[in-house]
Amino acid sequence: MKKNWLRAWLPRTLFSRALLILLVPVLLAQLAATYVFFKRHWQNVTHRLTYAVAGDVGFLVEMIHDGGLSDDMVMQAARHLDLELKFSPQGKIPSLKRPWLAPLQQALEHALHDRLTYPFAVDRKLSDNFFAIYVQLPDGVLKIISPERRIYTPTTEVFIFIMIGSAIFFTAISVVFMRNQVRPIRRLAQAATAFGKGLDLPGFKPEGALEVRQAAKALLIMRERLRRQISQRMEMLSGVSHDLRTPLTRMKLELALLPASPEIDGLKKDVAEMTAMLEAYLAFARGEGAETAIQTDLTALVADVVAQAQRQHATLIWEGFESVWLSLRPQALRRCLNNLISNATRFGKNIHVHMALNDQQVMVMVDDDGPGIPLHQRDEVFRPFTRLDTARTATSSSVGLGLTIARDIARAQGGDVLLHNSPTGGLRAVIQLPR
Repeated sequence: MKKNWLRAWLPRTLFSRALLILLVPVLLAQLAATYVFFKRHWQNVTHRLTYAVAGDVGFLVEMIHDGGLSDDMVMQAARHLDLELKFSPQGKIPSLKRPWLAPLQQALEHALHDRLTYPFAVDRKLSDNFFAIYVQLPDGVLKIISPERRIYTPTTEVFIFIMIGSAIFFTAISVVFMRNQVRPIRRLAQAATAFGKGLDLPGFKPEGALEVRQAAKALLIMRERLRRQISQRMEMLSGVSHDLRTPLTRMKLELALLPASPEIDGLKKDVAEMTAMLEAYLAFARGEGAETAIQTDLTALVADVVAQAQRQHATLIWEGFESVWLSLRPQALRRCLNNLISNATRFGKNIHVHMALNDQQVMVMVDDDGPGIPLHQRDEVFRPFTRLDTARTATSSSVGLGLTIARDIARAQGGDVLLHNSPTGGLRAVIQLPR
C-alpha cells in the first residue's frame, strides 16, 4: 500500500524524476545550512547585540533612579549610547501585543529581563528602523528609543540572498544539463516507437551518454537484422511461389483437356483448394511486405473497404465516423480489415462496422451475430493454421490463417487485434491502432 502511494506521487518522466533527485538534496542541504546559520551565527550575534542594548538601558535606568545626575547629563549619556529618552510622569506602560513571529523582539526581551528589575515592554511597530522600550518606574514611564541596527545585523539578509541565489543559479545550470542528457533518451524512445510501427525516424543516430549510445546502436542493429530476415523470407517465398504454382498450373491445364467425369471434377476441386491454400500461406508468410507507411485517413479507408464488402453482403452496416489521420500501410490494413469482415460475413447474417477512439488509440470494431468463439479458445484461433472444431468453423473452407494474418498486420503497425463478445450475440473483432 505504501509503495503504491509513493509510486502515485512520483513523477512519470525521466527528466522530472532526475530533477527531483537533484532538487531534494539541494533543498535539504539549504535547510541544514539555514539551521546551522541561525543556530550558531545568528543566535550568537543577536545575543551579544541585545545584551549590549539591555546593558545600556539598564545603565540609564539606574542613572535616573539614583537621581544623582542632572537631566542634561542623563540625556547626554543617552545620546552617547545612540539612544533617545522620553519620560512620562505618572504614566503607565501601554498594552502591546507581541507579533506571532518576532525572534529579535524575543531575544531583546530576554536580555532586558536579565538586566532590569522594573516591568517593561518592547514595541517594534514604532517605525521600520526604530523600536521603543517602555520601563515602568515608580514615578512614571521611561520610553527609550533605539535604532534597529543596534540589535540587527545585515549578515542574515546577505546569507539568505547568497544561499537562494546560488541555489537558483546552480539549479538552472543543472536543469539545462539534465535536459541535454535526457534528450537522447527521448529520441531513442521515439525511434523505438517508430520502428515498432514499421516507420523510420529521419536523422536518428546514436548520441548522448555511453549507455544511451550503446542502446541506440543495438536498436539500429536489431532493425537491420529484422529487415534482412524479412527480405530473405520474401526472396524465399518468391522461389516457393514459382516452384509450386508451376506444377499446379500444369495440373489445371491437363485436367481441362480430360473428358468430364466425377473423378475429374473432384481433382479440379482439389487443385483449386490447393491453390487457395498456397495463396493463404504466401499471404501469411509475406507479412507486412515492403509497403511504406503514409499518412492515411483511416475513416475513409474503412468506409471504402465496407463499401466494397456491401456489394456482396447487403446486411453489412457502416455507422460512419469522423476523419482520423494515422501513419500506416493502407494496403496491408485493407487486407487486415477484409479478413475480419470476411470472417464475420461467413458466420453471421448481420454485420456492424464502427469506430471509436481515445487519447492513445483508434479502434475499428466488426460485430456479427454468429455463433461466436468460446472465451478459452480466442487465443488459440490466432495461431497459424488453427481451425476450431465448432459450429463457427465446421462449414468453413478456410485454412486457418485469416485471423493470424490480421493480427500480424496490426502488430506490424504497433497495434493489435482482439476478440470480445459482441452486443449482437456473436463475436466482436477489434483492430487497435496507436494514435
